[in-house]
Amino acid sequence: MAPPENPNGAGPAAPSDPAQPQPQPPAKSKGKKKDEKKDDDLSEEDLALKEQLELYVVRAQDADPGVQKLALESMRQEIRSATSSMTSVPKPLKFLRPHYGTLKSYFETMPESSDLKRYMADILSVLALTMSAEGERESLKYRLLGSEGDIGSWGHEYVRNLAGEIAQEFQKRQDDDMPIDALMELVQQIVSFHMKHNAEPEAVDLLMEVEDLDLLVEHVDSTNYKRTCLYLTSSSKYLPAPDDMLALDIAYTIYMKFEDLTSALRIALLLDNKYVKQVYTATEDLQLKKQFSFIIARHGLAMEIDDEIAADDNDKEGLQEIVNNSKLSEGYLTLARDIEVMEAKSPEDIYKVHLIDGRGASSSLDSARQNLAATFVNAFVNAGFGQDKLMTAPSDSSSSGASGNWLFKNKEHGKASAAASLGMILLWDTDSGLAQLDKYLHSNDAHVVAGALLGIGIVTCGVKNDCDPALAILMEYINKDDTNIRIGAILGLGIAYAGSQKEELKSYLSTVLGDSEKSTLEVLIFSAIALGLVFVGSCNEEIAQSIIFALMERSEAELAEPIIRLLPVALGLLYLGKQESVEATAEVSKTFDEKIRKYCDVTLMSLAYAGTGNVLKVQKLLGICSQHLEKGETHQGPAVLGIALIAMAEELGAEMAVRSLERLLQYGEQNIRRAVPLALGILCISNPKVNVMDTLSRLSHDADADVAMAAIISLGLIGAGTNNARIAGMLRNLSSYYYKEAAHLFCVRIAQGLVHLGKGLLTLSPYHSDRMALGGLVTVLHACLDMKSTILGKYHYILYIIVLAMQPRMLLTVDEDLKPLSVPVRVGQAVDVVGQAGRPKTITGFQTHSTPVLLAAGERAELATEKYIPLTSVLEGFVILKKNPEYNEE
Repeated sequence: MAPPENPNGAGPAAPSDPAQPQPQPPAKSKGKKKDEKKDDDLSEEDLALKEQLELYVVRAQDADPGVQKLALESMRQEIRSATSSMTSVPKPLKFLRPHYGTLKSYFETMPESSDLKRYMADILSVLALTMSAEGERESLKYRLLGSEGDIGSWGHEYVRNLAGEIAQEFQKRQDDDMPIDALMELVQQIVSFHMKHNAEPEAVDLLMEVEDLDLLVEHVDSTNYKRTCLYLTSSSKYLPAPDDMLALDIAYTIYMKFEDLTSALRIALLLDNKYVKQVYTATEDLQLKKQFSFIIARHGLAMEIDDEIAADDNDKEGLQEIVNNSKLSEGYLTLARDIEVMEAKSPEDIYKVHLIDGRGASSSLDSARQNLAATFVNAFVNAGFGQDKLMTAPSDSSSSGASGNWLFKNKEHGKASAAASLGMILLWDTDSGLAQLDKYLHSNDAHVVAGALLGIGIVTCGVKNDCDPALAILMEYINKDDTNIRIGAILGLGIAYAGSQKEELKSYLSTVLGDSEKSTLEVLIFSAIALGLVFVGSCNEEIAQSIIFALMERSEAELAEPIIRLLPVALGLLYLGKQESVEATAEVSKTFDEKIRKYCDVTLMSLAYAGTGNVLKVQKLLGICSQHLEKGETHQGPAVLGIALIAMAEELGAEMAVRSLERLLQYGEQNIRRAVPLALGILCISNPKVNVMDTLSRLSHDADADVAMAAIISLGLIGAGTNNARIAGMLRNLSSYYYKEAAHLFCVRIAQGLVHLGKGLLTLSPYHSDRMALGGLVTVLHACLDMKSTILGKYHYILYIIVLAMQPRMLLTVDEDLKPLSVPVRVGQAVDVVGQAGRPKTITGFQTHSTPVLLAAGERAELATEKYIPLTSVLEGFVILKKNPEYNEE
């Protein structure tokens, strides 16, 4: 019965016969010899303390309950007064270690349910902190037997240790179906202790372990709710489903409880928009509702403002206008004027040929492909500015840049891209855009008409309009006989209504998709892509069915066409980021022709888990990449892209993915190496990290032409809209290196256009926005997996789908009447302050500018004045400021 353990060996072994309750003095004299040496180095007071405690131990086992009680009380006092500071093991604990076994065995003999036994249990519970063997959970065991009291008074370390033991015990009791009520009472105490002492992360962790996050809501208060929610949202990225959604749900509830509505809205958007309406109806403040509308517009969510949200018609109209994004063009141009970049740039200004010395500098070839490249560069660089030197230059001037002339410097399908580039230049400005494109719709050249239709889609991308001009115009052309015109109209609709889930489009496009007599293969594929973009992430069964039938009916010859690979992408877009919902469709895809079966399977999985950071899926995809295949299998490309898509949502995953991709480069087959640069491109999109830049720079000189071209395009992607000087320099050198290779040179030009996207005012980063941005990028990347037949062939207009991800990377502050208002802000690198103590600075290395300002990847802004209060805690896009009533000018 006597407890055998005495882990220290310093004190005597516990007496073996429990019938003698006080065999202490003789036992002690044995241990004296050993102790004498130790006693010499102790100071006077320590020695006194030690003897005092040993006396208490003896007294605690006295037969007289009065003496016992006094001894236990004194012992308790000693321990309590010492545990307050936690630099080393507190002295009382140190001196009581040898007697742990003794006290434990005596405890067993004490009469049940006496107060003394509970007192003893309290002391043993604290002693177990340093003494109990690994995995015994004795501290918790004695705590549950001890007196009901404030556990915090024993010190932080003790509470922390208990929390750890509770988590283990909870698992065990769950597995054995034992009651957990006693544990939960303790959990309540610990959580409230942690919340009062600024240890919110620990409280959250404990509640996640015992699967009871709802408890949080009653314990947070106005001082710590922000930190609690920050920890919940950050940790949700690393939790398996469905826990991740639960954590966000709790964060939403807490934000709503403290009326931090803009933060609640951000969480509601992460939770698939199911609470958006509640957030609106939770306030009467019209200014706040306007701010919500700006956030939703930035997010690309198609939403109707109804009577519940705003009762007054004028208010309703005002809010709907903001949600429709009609303010975007105006705000963007305000930014451009402020930064003084309104002047149109020509492709030559971007190539900067004069800086290249040696060969290739003088290649003034007026070839059709060079002109096509210039068309794209011009469109990307002047995107949204409404003026350029090729397409919108006044035609009466004698300059060769007049729009008519430039159009016809392109060959057949080149004209389509040229006409569509006008849409890109007038991006977001629907009224003048539609007016200028109209003249091309009456052209006799089918390619020009097709381009103009695509341009109409691009102009209205992300900007909604109540009378749907794009729908009205493009619908007329969808059933024309000319294939090019049909593709232009279909793709235009896909881009214009991406993410809007418009029902009428479903019926029109599905009929095109099902009618394989009249529709050629290209028309089928583009109508599938358009459906995928319009219904992105909607899990729409009917559309999935029609795309699956389209795939099943294809003949052998058609399945060998390179462009067919966009059909599985279209199917995947329907399930973008929707995780498990894809499984039924994935089962069906296993019945396809073996040429496309694996490709489809991998594509569906990688899109369904895009942005979720799901580690198991990444491992599965890495497994697919490690196989060595016979010739002709293409499904490893999408697997590599999939790794990047899944990991891109959070920093840690992205860094690990970059490392895994390095490995694939060294050991992978050729078709894997071709996809790696594109995967790196999407991982760091619009965020030129130096290590990735170097890898891509190395690959851009690769012996394999496809690898080199993919690397060149990816250099453009990671630098998209950053004007990064180092990447611009690399691309200039590449343009002279590849001056004889038309295909490589075309890629270099596209990349140069991307780096200077919108003269450096735009970004392609898809994180804060809805799935449509990611959908656009995914489509373009899958097309790039086989450049020779898509982008370098006659489908170069696929590049325009990237417009879905283009957003101004601006912070524009406006007053309550939505007029621009210039205030000083500090912009610096964002610092991750999750779980840090105190009030750490959220940005570092900041500079103070006056708005509007540009925010680069990983930067954060905060107001540098107290005069105004922003209506949202995250400063990006449009932010409404209201005057601070308590501010008085000195």
